[in-house]
Amino acid sequence: MQVQEPLTILIAEDSAADRLLLSTIVRRQGHEVLTAANGAEALDLFRQQRPDLVLMDAMMPVMDGFEAARQIKALAGETLVPIIFLTSLTESEALVRCLDAGGDDFLAKPYNQVILAAKIKAMDRLRRLQATVLQQRDLIAKHHDYLLNEQRVAKAVFDKVAHSGCLSAPNIRYLQSPYALFNGDLLLAAYTPAGDMHVLLGDFTGHGLPAAVGAMPLAEVFYGMTAKGYGLAETLREMNAKLKRILPVDMFCCATLLCLSSQRRSVEVWNGGMPDGYLHRIATGERVPLAARHLPLGVLSPQAFDDCTEVHPMAVGDRVFLLSDGVIDTSDASDQLFGVERLQQVFAANREPDRLFEDIEQALRDFRGEARDDVSMVEVSLLEPAQVKPSAPVYSDSGQSCPLDWSVSFEFCGATLKRFNPLPYLLQLLLEVHGLRAQSGALYSVLAELYSNALEHGVLGLDSSLKRDAAGFARYYQQRNDRLEALQDGFVRVHLQVQPQGDGGRLVIRVDDSGKGFDVARVMDRPLDGVRLSGRGVSLVRQLGRNASWSDEGRSARVEFSWEVQA
Repeated sequence: MQVQEPLTILIAEDSAADRLLLSTIVRRQGHEVLTAANGAEALDLFRQQRPDLVLMDAMMPVMDGFEAARQIKALAGETLVPIIFLTSLTESEALVRCLDAGGDDFLAKPYNQVILAAKIKAMDRLRRLQATVLQQRDLIAKHHDYLLNEQRVAKAVFDKVAHSGCLSAPNIRYLQSPYALFNGDLLLAAYTPAGDMHVLLGDFTGHGLPAAVGAMPLAEVFYGMTAKGYGLAETLREMNAKLKRILPVDMFCCATLLCLSSQRRSVEVWNGGMPDGYLHRIATGERVPLAARHLPLGVLSPQAFDDCTEVHPMAVGDRVFLLSDGVIDTSDASDQLFGVERLQQVFAANREPDRLFEDIEQALRDFRGEARDDVSMVEVSLLEPAQVKPSAPVYSDSGQSCPLDWSVSFEFCGATLKRFNPLPYLLQLLLEVHGLRAQSGALYSVLAELYSNALEHGVLGLDSSLKRDAAGFARYYQQRNDRLEALQDGFVRVHLQVQPQGDGGRLVIRVDDSGKGFDVARVMDRPLDGVRLSGRGVSLVRQLGRNASWSDEGRSARVEFSWEVQA
């Protein structure tokens, strides 16, 4: 049996005989005693000594027990100081008044020692329980504040990483409303070296900090590979492999990844487990669904992962609209979901394409729904090439040790052409030349066009004129995928030569392929500023490079870049 620790007990009783009797009983039970003859004295003693428990007579001069109890409770604050009223009152209303004044129990006169001891023990247990609860509450609050501070710091770092791209670009509009401090939805956007825009909208399982854990490595892969010029397929494979490797089995990331190209006037799309996106054609009002055709990132092994994308033509002003399932899963007071149908109704009712984003926001507000998950929407429109202004990469070295007189040749054959994208490696090599760095965008665009022309029209024998309309555009890329999958032989050769020239230097790029060639004169006669969906590559190379020429019936392309050393 646990021995009760001695308490300091205040006895407030105006009868000297009763006060002496109670003091004797309480001291015999092992407790310290303070005595007061009225409520005012009891209040003063409480302020000075802070007793653990109060035995309070209800009817006393100067200040009665009811008022003294109220003031003692106010002084005690959150700390429980039990008050047991000593009363000869028997009417229920009088007893209720004792409890309303702050009393925790009452003891009827004449006093019974056994009952008094039991009540003191019971009140002491309550007092200790309250103290434990307050202590645990304070610890929880302190721990909660600590966790919140940690999350705020982590979120600040996360936001710096996740939002280091071009979300502020004039052709992007977005809304993100996190369900918790951390957003389980991830929105990333960045320019490639050629000025194409990669956009990713992802939705991790769950929300809050656990859902954001995978966002950091995903953002790192996205920004790193986009900046180096990797395409969607390579970026997707790397993101999937990384998430598969680091995430627990019950976590994955639904995602839609886009590549908008103002130069090619197209959008390349991969949708893994996200709600349908939409390509909104301004001229016709047509909405092309961008449906999920793949499993989310982090589900399949690298060997089983499917990186096949769809390519759609776009006109300037056309826009792509993406959303997370938090939008359509928003529910109203009667537990009805906003749903795809309401979203489609907003699309159908829209008469001003520039206000589509606001119309959807307004529809969600009118629905008066409550989000059950993170809510994200993004709209990306296609700009004219001249309006695209990617920021130039920053280099810290002086360029004094860069190579100035060298050449290198590569030959890429059948099996390599199927899977390998050499452009990031070639660009990285060329940007070791300090003088070329200011032209990195144009350099990459030219390399990309020469390589894709050599591969698609040379090795694969695709007819560019197929891309004259949307249906032909789809057929072209389907043929590309089929022929690339069946490719057995053929080659693309790339030769790079860097030479000093005056106070600067010159780069010569030559790309050869094993194809049948093309009518060089006919293609060269085309105007440089055509708006066709096909045959734009040669014009682009001629605009961005110097002395562009084709020989060997179009199977060999040559272009130059030059630079001057800045004083």
